[in-house]
Amino acid sequence: MDRRCRFCRAPLSRTFVNLNSSPLANSLLDAESCNGMEPRYPLHAFVCEQCFLVQLDAVVTPEHIFGDYVYFSSYSESWLAHCRDYSRKMIGRFGLSKESRVVEVASNDGYLLRNFVEAGIPVLGVEPAANVAKVAEAAGVPTRVVFFGAASAAALKAEGFAADLMCANNVLAHVPDINDFVEGFRILLKPQGVATFEFPHLLNLMQQNQFDTIYHEHFSYISLLAAERIFAAHGLAVIDVEELATHGGSLRLYVTHKGARPEGEAVGKLRAKEAAARLDAIGTYSSFASGVVDTKCELLAFFIEARRAGRQVVGYGAPAKGNTLLNYCGIGPELMPYTVDISPHKQGKFLPGTRIPIRHPQAIFETKPDYVLILPWNLKDEITRQMAGVSAFGAKFVTAIPRLRVH
Repeated sequence: MDRRCRFCRAPLSRTFVNLNSSPLANSLLDAESCNGMEPRYPLHAFVCEQCFLVQLDAVVTPEHIFGDYVYFSSYSESWLAHCRDYSRKMIGRFGLSKESRVVEVASNDGYLLRNFVEAGIPVLGVEPAANVAKVAEAAGVPTRVVFFGAASAAALKAEGFAADLMCANNVLAHVPDINDFVEGFRILLKPQGVATFEFPHLLNLMQQNQFDTIYHEHFSYISLLAAERIFAAHGLAVIDVEELATHGGSLRLYVTHKGARPEGEAVGKLRAKEAAARLDAIGTYSSFASGVVDTKCELLAFFIEARRAGRQVVGYGAPAKGNTLLNYCGIGPELMPYTVDISPHKQGKFLPGTRIPIRHPQAIFETKPDYVLILPWNLKDEITRQMAGVSAFGAKFVTAIPRLRVH
């Protein structure tokens, strides 16, 4: 197979980690679907030896993944607070007003753009999932249902939607044609405009053993090193960067047309940090896979010991990362009888692959399990606060990343 890097087109053969095969992480099942066959796809991540972009093969089309999406951003309190803070910061830093235009790519249910609407700033959301975009429209956020790229950006620019600020939260990793996607920003961004990109930092993924964030929706796993090369190829430059706590450790890059604004000190500091971690040396990527196997063994041993001791373990959450973890580790309803989720869009369905039922959080207080495995470990503080009542019957919280821990 002639496998090529999605950015630089160099031959791609070096394994980063192989998580075997898995169903699409957000393709929840209904009861009827549980009686049929379920497609599974290779979940094998490679690292490019030329540009150091970690990536999956695009074995599934974006249209398949995002046609009827189940992830609605508005169900995480901490994420909503993060977006409110972002909106206030951008308005102040760049002097945005009613004369400005903010365009968000992958705008989901309008959770972020609502903040700009409330401030009287014109916005446009670009969202490929029609069911999610419909919610945004109902909330007063104008939204176009389209996959973003060079062609759609040119069409939007021709309609007068050139942007002073463009934002792309947790989407750069989701696009199979990363060159076409970034070119769209070059086209739609005004000459002095700024685009911000947030994505999980590859360095944190490696240092914190966050292998469960690898799933088919995430085509790429990105460092500043790789990102700067991608943007430069399209006449764009990173002028500032922030390290964020979201999603287990993310980057927020501030990107402009090359030469439009000066580069800040933070960019050089992060370059040095990645260089110290040797992200520019291909051998650095070779040791990651062994820690993944260790986590699998630890988690399976925990479930087996709990079962033999007559203790029940249930889950909290139905995130994509949890489905990677459970499928790779081979944990099904025989070991974890159910999980719960606060989103009504997920309740009553079943996790892909493992077919573990998803219930309302109240189920935990009804069945009184001994342990609650938090699948969205990046929201651990929020979840333990919301579910503090489990201490009344002695339940303990468990996380599996970066290593198994009973809280």
